[in-house]
Formats: sequence, structure tokens, C-alpha cells
Amino acid sequence: MLLEIHSLTKNFGGLVAVDQFSMSVTEGQIVGLIGPNGAGKTTVFNLITGVIHPSAGCVEFDGKDVTGKSPHHLAVSGIGRTFQLTPLFTEFTTLENVVASYYLHPRTRFWDAFFNTPAYRRNEAFAMEQSLKILDLVGLSKVKDERAKNLPHGYQKMLGIGRALAVQPRLLMLDEPLGGMNTDEITFTMEIMKKLRDQGMTILVIEHNMQILDICEHVVAINFGQKIGEGTVEEIRNNPEVIKAYLGDQNVA
Repeated sequence: MLLEIHSLTKNFGGLVAVDQFSMSVTEGQIVGLIGPNGAGKTTVFNLITGVIHPSAGCVEFDGKDVTGKSPHHLAVSGIGRTFQLTPLFTEFTTLENVVASYYLHPRTRFWDAFFNTPAYRRNEAFAMEQSLKILDLVGLSKVKDERAKNLPHGYQKMLGIGRALAVQPRLLMLDEPLGGMNTDEITFTMEIMKKLRDQGMTILVIEHNMQILDICEHVVAINFGQKIGEGTVEEIRNNPEVIKAYLGDQNVA
């Protein structure tokens, strides 16, 4: 298992946002974390990535306990993520946004940059080359010189994925990547996710749009901070607790 979560719990005062939640992610799979709005999905993501600290439980990544580590530490360790509201460098171009993410793994020292050494120039060329490849992958090559703030919503979502890929993650965590996208953008995004999986990327995706199930190998369902189902797509689609969470009691056979 690349990622294992054990009895993760988060209390906000008297509110239990996540309650004894456990799940695992196998390397090389697309795993879906689904649930209705307010179910606790993003809180789980924030606990995994160190945005907030758990009240109890632990997170293991690649066999190491990373519970409560800083987001920067986890990103360096190999966990990249996106957010529902994509935090971009709005005044940077599309290309500059991706290039900036490469400097999480510096290949040169301060003095190399100061004196513009050959090593520094090689690193700059490498970051540029890899960033252009990512933009091509996520379909943003044609807007590489456009400022991020001017991009349409769907393009900004894709740029968030591109920036996460520039961190060179082993685990890519996507927080509602299909949110606000039109039909064509959804189809394109899901095709990219499948392509990344085929290249060996492990993906954990939160999504309210149930179309995401079409590309998941394993699915975990959560409601009111608790796991209510886990298994294959077919098992989740036929799980009475999942149906109840989405549709209400009257729809459960």
C-alpha cells in the first residue's frame, strides 16, 4: 500500500468532522473518495496533506508515519494535491505557474543562481522542458503565455493539476477536479487521469460527480465523517448505505 490511514479523527470543538476513518490506496490505482456535500471528504484530504492536524489516528505514506507533517514536507516526500478553489499565481503565466512548482526540488544552490553557473542554466532548461511537457499533457500548451487570472474556469482547474504534477508526486490527490466543468472538459480531464494511471501514477480523487466512478478501480464512501462503504465500483453503486446517503431513505429498497 502506498497510503494507509488508520482511525483518523478530527474534532472541531464539539463537532466530530472525521470519525475513526480508515482506508488504503494501492500503488498504481485510481481510488475514489466519494460522499455527499459536507461528508468530510476535503477534511480527510487536509488531514492527509498536513493542512490540519488530526485529533487522533495516523497517516502512513510509503511505509512511513507522516501524521501531522507539514504540507511542504509531504510534497517533498511525494504527495501532490489540488484544491477545490485552485490557488494559482494569478499574475504569472500558465507556463510560469508550472515552472515555479519545480523549485520544490532544487537541483542547484543559491550561489549557482547568483553567478548563473552552467549547473543553474541546465536546471532552468530542465524545468522549462518538463513544464512544457506537462502543459501539453493537460492541454494547456496553447495558453502557456496567458496570465493565470485570465484563464477560463476549466483551464484553471487543469493548471492546478499541472502544478501538482510538477511536484513530481508518487501520489496525486485531486480535490473535485470535475467541479464546474462542462461535458467536454469532464471527458478530457478523465482521459488525462487514465493516461496518468497508465504511466504509473497513483491517484486519490475526491469527487461529488459520480461520473468519476467510470475510471476508479476502488472506491471508498464517506458520510458524516464515517466510512459507509468500500469496494469495487459495482459494490459501491449497490451499497444501501451509499444509496441512502445520496438519495435518502425512501429510495433504498
